[in-house]
Amino acid sequence: MSTRRPSAILIAGPTASGKSALAIKLAQRLGGTVVNADSMQVYSDLRTLSARPTTDEEAAAPHLLFGHVDGAMNYSVGRWLTDAAAMLEQLRGEGRVPIFTGGTGMYFKGLLRGLSEIPPVPDEVRAKVRAQAEGLEPGTLHAQLVARDPATAALVRPSDPQRILRALEVFEATGRGLSEFQGARTPGLLDPANCVCLFLAPERAALYARIDARFDAMMGEGALEEVRALAERRLDPALPVMRAHGVPGMVAYLRGQASLAEAIHKGKIDTRHYSKRQFTFIRHQLPEFVWAAPEAAELAVNAMLDF
Repeated sequence: MSTRRPSAILIAGPTASGKSALAIKLAQRLGGTVVNADSMQVYSDLRTLSARPTTDEEAAAPHLLFGHVDGAMNYSVGRWLTDAAAMLEQLRGEGRVPIFTGGTGMYFKGLLRGLSEIPPVPDEVRAKVRAQAEGLEPGTLHAQLVARDPATAALVRPSDPQRILRALEVFEATGRGLSEFQGARTPGLLDPANCVCLFLAPERAALYARIDARFDAMMGEGALEEVRALAERRLDPALPVMRAHGVPGMVAYLRGQASLAEAIHKGKIDTRHYSKRQFTFIRHQLPEFVWAAPEAAELAVNAMLDF
């Protein structure tokens, strides 16, 4: 039986599901390059807390788009797609299979479906909105969005300051609600019909146990010191890097506002809640993905490759 060569392999899944190990094994076997598709693993500030591949893992196969962004940058799906497009062109020229790996559903959706054609927000508008929002609670910001753009506000969680600020910026820049731009889309970078799309779906209790164990391990590997260095930069708390799982709780601990045990508990619970949303997103937004238990993942890939 012959093996087809896909234009790309996409491995999604909740945190701590074994995506990186599978991606490296496939990269070694197929002559591939592991390309990051996780919105926190792009940041250079969070190697430990984002569970980026170790130096040994990076040495085992080529890796791209890991740790290439400074935490002060408001890195977005659009910027990632720009970087991913450049990587795809490079890898095609080298004859290597791109193996996109991560837990950010919007990155995978952008690869396959493209993005809504939202006008760029001028830097001065973004700076103005963020200056006005500084020190305000997410609920207060959401109330402002309700007053200006109720249609978009209905689609955004009141506890998600990054998306609220994004909607406020677009409204400030264009006078139109973000939801009005959702129809027209730029084309995706990849055709799903030519890709292998796999979602690792561990049993929920086992996944939660792995999340807890991995968080404890990260604490032992210097996660607190990593957050301490990040906190000393005094970055805007609405930036994505400042909302990474574990960061808010540990910042609160470092400021004397919580115990270390409370910070660790919050990090674990936030990660568990995020894993639920990862399952939901793939189920409803990306039906092309084949679901497989981690222990059966390689067999599932082999079947899709006609191995």
